Amino acid sequence: MTSQAKHELDQSGRCDCGAIVLQVHGRIVSMFHCSCENCQRATGTGHSSVALFHTESLRVVGATKALSRPAESGATFTRHFCPECGTTVLAQSSRAPALRIVPVGIFAGDNAWFKPNQLIFSRSYQHWDPVADHLPWHETYRQDGQA
Repeated sequence: MTSQAKHELDQSGRCDCGAIVLQVHGRIVSMFHCSCENCQRATGTGHSSVALFHTESLRVVGATKALSRPAESGATFTRHFCPECGTTVLAQSSRAPALRIVPVGIFAGDNAWFKPNQLIFSRSYQHWDPVADHLPWHETYRQDGQA
């Protein structure tokens, strides 16, 4: 984990329609891009940009809807989104039950703190989607098991 990933965040973000507010108060565990095919479908682009937080650092105001699916890793991946506008608010993996995955776009206009430290699932990277090539790339998850 880099020193950048130890940044403490205290702010709120919201879905596109404002029905869901995500409040974050806690240390960022990791920040990265993911090029898995599911993230491509969910974002409509070649990757997602996310930050990981411990579950207790987050508070969701408003009712989300959830969709769970099996991931390639064998884990169950659950995306929580606004039932009104469809914005993904957070996600979780049974592979890391104490962590939540937060799309950085939920903090649109106030997310200059985001400094990704890697690209995961580079095996499905789309060359038309320029992701910073100075970052370490991992074919799937980071090989050392860290976020």
